[in-house]
Amino acid sequence: MTGLLQDLLVVFGLGMLMVVVFHRFNLPSVLGFLITGVITGPFGLKLVDDVHAIEILAEIGLVMLLFEAGIEFSVQTFIRMRRFLLIAGSLQLLLTIGAGAAVAHFGGLALKPAIFIGMLTSLSSTALVIRLLEYRGSFDSIHGRAAMGILIFQDLCIVPLVLITPYLGGVGGSITDVFLLTGKALLFVAVAGTLARFMIPWLLGHVARLKRREAFVLSIILLCLGTAFATSHFGLSMALGAFIAGLVISDSKYSHQALSEVLPIREVLNCLVFVSIGMLFDVRVLLNNPVLVLSLVATVLIVKTLTGFIATMASGHSWRVALLTSVTIAQASEFAFVLSKLGFTAGIVDARVNQLFLATAILTMFVTPSFISLGTRAEKLLSRILPDSWGGKEKDDRPEKLSGHTVIIGYGESGKNVAMALKEQELPYIVIDYDPVVVKAERRKGSPIVFGDAARPEVLQYAGIERARVFMITVSDQEVSIAATELARRLNPSVQVLTRARHARLGAALKVRGANVVVADDFESTLTLVDEALSTLAVSTEKRQLAIENLKRRAP
Repeated sequence: MTGLLQDLLVVFGLGMLMVVVFHRFNLPSVLGFLITGVITGPFGLKLVDDVHAIEILAEIGLVMLLFEAGIEFSVQTFIRMRRFLLIAGSLQLLLTIGAGAAVAHFGGLALKPAIFIGMLTSLSSTALVIRLLEYRGSFDSIHGRAAMGILIFQDLCIVPLVLITPYLGGVGGSITDVFLLTGKALLFVAVAGTLARFMIPWLLGHVARLKRREAFVLSIILLCLGTAFATSHFGLSMALGAFIAGLVISDSKYSHQALSEVLPIREVLNCLVFVSIGMLFDVRVLLNNPVLVLSLVATVLIVKTLTGFIATMASGHSWRVALLTSVTIAQASEFAFVLSKLGFTAGIVDARVNQLFLATAILTMFVTPSFISLGTRAEKLLSRILPDSWGGKEKDDRPEKLSGHTVIIGYGESGKNVAMALKEQELPYIVIDYDPVVVKAERRKGSPIVFGDAARPEVLQYAGIERARVFMITVSDQEVSIAATELARRLNPSVQVLTRARHARLGAALKVRGANVVVADDFESTLTLVDEALSTLAVSTEKRQLAIENLKRRAP
C-alpha cells in the first residue's frame, strides 16, 4: 500500500508540474499527462514500481470519463444523430479497415496481419477527443457531436473486433459464433438501456428524497461502475456501459447534480488514463526507427482524415464539418492497445510489428492537438478560397427585407424554445444553424431557417443582421460564440447581442467583445441555488432579490 501511495505521489506531482508548464505554452493538459507517463514508466526513468495498479485506476478513470460524456451528450442528441451514427460510423470503420489493410499489405505484411492492423487503425481515442473538445470549447459544436457519434459507433464495434481477432489468428471458432455473440451483446445494450431508462430516475428520486449528499454521490458511483461491470460481462467495453448510464441520467432532472458530483473524481482518475497510455511508449523504438515510425504516424493521420472526411460527407454534412470531424478522430485509440495485445497473444503479429504499432499509435495521440489546429486553419483558409456553394449552403426562401427581427444562432433545445416563443408572439425571426440535416428537416416544416456558419459575414448579412433588432446565440460552442459576437457587433453596432456561455469566464470574454447580455450556464445555476437556499431560510423576497443583484454586480 505504501508503494502505491508513493507511485501516486510521483505521478500526481510530476503531472501537476507538466500541467503548469503546458498551460504556460497554451497547450492541453493531456499532453502533459502523456509526457508524465513516458518519464515515469518502465521505458523511461522507471519512477513507478506498480504499473499494473496505475492501469487499474486508469480503467476506472476512463469509465468515469465516458459516464460524464453520456450525461452531457443527452438522449435527445443520440436519437437525433442515429442516422448519422449508423451511416458515418459504419463507413468510417469499414473504409479505415480496408485502407489500413491495403497499406499494411503493400508494406509487406501477410493478408490476415494486414487486416488486423486495419482493425487497430480504425479505432479512435474517445478519452482524448472528449478532453480536447472540452479544452477547445467545441463539445457541443456540430463537428464535436459528429465526432462523438462516430466514436460511439466504434465503441459498439469493439465487441466484434475482439471476437474476430482469435479467428484471424486461427485459434477462434467459426464466423457464425462471432455474429451470434455480437448479436447477444447488442441485445443486452438495448435491454439494459430500456430498463435503465425507467429504473435509474426512480432510484435517484428515492435517494434524493433522503437529502443526504453522501447517499446521492454513492448512488451515482454505483450506477456508473455497476453498469460498466454488467456490460463487461457481455463482451462490451466497460466505458460503453458507463456511457449508457450517463446517457440515461442526462434525460432526468438529476443530471446537473450528478455531473457536478463526478467531475472532481473524474479529473483525478483521468490524469491516470493518459499517464498509463504514456507508460506504454518505448522511446527506443522511435530512436531505432525514426523515419519508419514518423512515416507510419503521417500515414495513419492522412488515411483516417480521408476516411473520416468521406464518411461525414456521405452522411449529409458540409465539407467544413467533415474536415473538422475527420482531423478530430484521426488518432489511434486506447482500446487499440488492448486489441493489439490480444493479436500479439494470438500470434497474428510479431513483437516488432506490435511495438511499431504502439509507438505509432501513441505518437498520433500526442500530435492530435496540433493536427486539429492545423485542420482548423485549413478550414478557414479554404472557406476564403472556395465558393460558398461548395460549403453546402442551401437556397432559402426567407421573407424578403426582414427588419426589426431576431437572428437566432443554433437550433438545439434552447434555439427551438426561443423560436417557439417568438412565433407565439408573432414576432419575426430567422435561424442560422450549421447542421444541414436539421436545416433540411426544419425547412420542410416551413421554419425560417438557413444553413451557414455564424462566424462568416456573408451568412449574417444573408440573415439581415444590419436590420436586425436582436442577435441571439444559443449554442455553447466557444469559438463560434466569440467570433459571431464580434462580427455581429461590427456589422450592426446597434443590435442587442444576447448570448449563452457554458461558464462565467467565457461570459466575461463575450462581454468584452460586445455582448449586451450573457447568460452563463454555471452562474445562472448558482443564482438559482442561492435563491432557493435563501427561500428555505425564510429570507424575504426583497432581500433575496437584493442578494441576487449583488451577486450579478460582482460577477466577471
